[in-house]
Amino acid sequence: MELNARPPPNRLRMIDRIVERGKPAEYGQEIVKRRTRITASYVSLDHRSILDFGSGNGAQTLELLKEGSTIVACDIDPADLAVLARYLDTQNIKGITPVLYEGTHLPFADAFFDLVVSFAVLEHVHDERDALREISRVLKPGGELVLSVPNKWWVFETHGARLPLLPWNRVPFFSWLPGPVHSRYARARIYRRKQIVRLLEIHGFEVLDSCYMTAPMDVVKSPALQRLLRALIFRGDRTMVPFLATEIFLHARTR
Repeated sequence: MELNARPPPNRLRMIDRIVERGKPAEYGQEIVKRRTRITASYVSLDHRSILDFGSGNGAQTLELLKEGSTIVACDIDPADLAVLARYLDTQNIKGITPVLYEGTHLPFADAFFDLVVSFAVLEHVHDERDALREISRVLKPGGELVLSVPNKWWVFETHGARLPLLPWNRVPFFSWLPGPVHSRYARARIYRRKQIVRLLEIHGFEVLDSCYMTAPMDVVKSPALQRLLRALIFRGDRTMVPFLATEIFLHARTR
């Protein structure tokens, strides 16, 4: 395992537009708890060698740490990884190693990990195909992947958009627009369920299951309103209704 110390760019360029960096989840948010529960329903987390691809500040990584597991928290942002390193040090937490990489080649040997997890990251990478090839390369034969991506049919564009004359960027139903229009103004990619399943299959994964993750309502500022919405509408971790889901979850393995 090697550490690549080159600072990454603040933005990652696609062929025709800019894809902006995502904002990491905060420690203890409902979204990291929901992701963890869904992940644990798919795979065992005990005594596994795990890569958290695009870990950010490690809020999600910490939730995934279980007995006997070792996790590499890999990200292109040294500031986020520094936040995680300080937290691990002050809390004396073992089993998690922050690793910086340059955004193209993962600094690990082939067939290194039992499991790769990646939550709301694929929409930000420079090239989806290269990212999935690298994930497949570092997974052991038959190794597992748990991945989430933003859901096109959620009412709000979760990453916002660069829209003229509209300073408030979370415009309702913007993500429902045709792909070319969305791509022109969006800050990140977005996916339909069939689309992301097919993308994984093309790049050598067998998709075992997929589901919609219920919106966690972390963006709602009022705790009372949060509790009400979670109790009445956004209950449970999964939903059959795409309009109530912020993310699509997939469980896959290498062929």
